[in-house]
Amino acid sequence: MLERRNFFLLLLVLLPLSWSGSLLAAQDEATALVQRTAEQMLTTLKARRAEVDRNPSLIYGMVETTVAPHFDFERITQGALGQSWRQASPEQQRQLVNGFKQVLIRTYARSLLSYSGQEIRYLPSKPGSRPGTVTVSTEVRESGAAPIPVDYRMHNSSGSWRVYDVVINNASLVGNYRTSFANEIRQSGLDALIAKLTDMNTKGQE
Repeated sequence: MLERRNFFLLLLVLLPLSWSGSLLAAQDEATALVQRTAEQMLTTLKARRAEVDRNPSLIYGMVETTVAPHFDFERITQGALGQSWRQASPEQQRQLVNGFKQVLIRTYARSLLSYSGQEIRYLPSKPGSRPGTVTVSTEVRESGAAPIPVDYRMHNSSGSWRVYDVVINNASLVGNYRTSFANEIRQSGLDALIAKLTDMNTKGQE
């Protein structure tokens, strides 16, 4: 799974965006959206930093209400499960989506606390590999280190942009988890993966 150090690079909060105008305009709007909402998230964290430092669990609620609605966790989970998704029952699929969602939220929230002023550079976006998708490219820059490329793959869902994958330094979030999930399923089955996700979330509450 992705290292926690890298996961903090998921610094975005994607707000709803109506699909209108040309593809080029939509791409430009997507990039502007990424920049605007990233700054909003970091400004909010800065304003509440003392409060969060006293009670770190508050960060979970901030991420749940601000970030989670704008990520397509079902599509992310389907991608991470690969062919195993179709083998899961509807109830197993529900548990997998909910469990994986909470793992991602908690990992992101904890890692966000380590943000210390790294610069985010926004590059020209480009059309995605499928109709109705776009990739917003960014670089995270820190003094004395090489820039880290972070690409946000988004699709338009019912008039809103939603993230369905993030590529950090050429490593896909979905692809990374697909490997670890496949190993778990092959060794112990779908229910064992569900139990593992539940255990990870329970430990995260401690």
